[in-house]
Amino acid sequence: MPTAAAQTNTLTLKHDEGTTTLKKNPQRIVVMDEEALGWMFALGLGNRVVGLASSYLSPADISGGKVKPSVLRGGFYARGKLNNPSFVGSWTAPNLETILALKPDLIVRLTWKGNENYDKLSKIAPTVGYEEGGEGFWQKGLRDLARVFSKQVQAEQIIKQAADVNRVNARRLQAAGVFRKYDKVVVLAPFSGGNTWAYSSVRLIDDLRSLGFRDGLKIGNATLGIGAQVSEEGLLGIDKKTLVVLFPPGGQFNGADAFLKTPVGQRLASQSVLYTPEAFSPYSGPLVSIRNSNEMTRLILDKVK
Repeated sequence: MPTAAAQTNTLTLKHDEGTTTLKKNPQRIVVMDEEALGWMFALGLGNRVVGLASSYLSPADISGGKVKPSVLRGGFYARGKLNNPSFVGSWTAPNLETILALKPDLIVRLTWKGNENYDKLSKIAPTVGYEEGGEGFWQKGLRDLARVFSKQVQAEQIIKQAADVNRVNARRLQAAGVFRKYDKVVVLAPFSGGNTWAYSSVRLIDDLRSLGFRDGLKIGNATLGIGAQVSEEGLLGIDKKTLVVLFPPGGQFNGADAFLKTPVGQRLASQSVLYTPEAFSPYSGPLVSIRNSNEMTRLILDKVK
């Protein structure tokens, strides 16, 4: 039976992939994506990240198994302090041998229905996962991590800051008469290759709703709870009072330029704004929410001048 001291030093978390018991205040963290990295940054704990998984990074960004310092100085990676983390693969293809060699005492990841490797990761270290399509998922992930590191006050402060920024910007848009011109919004992700998705949850759309916009496109069954592919007919049905936010995926998957050259893109151009996230940015989280709110407000105010 565990001693009172051991019980005080451990914590049990119920997360979207199960229940995990771990020691408080772990020192060696592996994050399996930029979402989890953003939570660590928000808590001021980037320096404890010893392993980073990413779908953004290419072999040119890695040297000797480590993410190059020059890469860590760019985009979202520069938002926190990272001490030479090892590259541990991608969301779907983690390098389990590398992760094992790092001897982590906590692994954190975003997840979705059908995601694999949880059992394998859990054999290496306590692993917690949070489903991107779940309601309030990044707030839950951040709050759980805050309990692990005794940073609850800091977590609540930054959650409140993100909400406050949205409230201030919502008033700015209202005062500028934005909603008389555009009372609805749709977030489109044009992928290279021609497919276009509309987001229904998490990915930028939640912040735009907080700014005061209503949904401008009815989306059917959302894949992984976050969005669905939209047909050309669906795009042509978007009305003139709907602001179209083009929110392309990063790197090689960015199809925004090609989309704007299509007949549909040209038809929507007069009511569209292009929002480009930071390089290596996660799709959500408090740091992302604050940037989304401020940058989108600026773009929208410029649009309606």
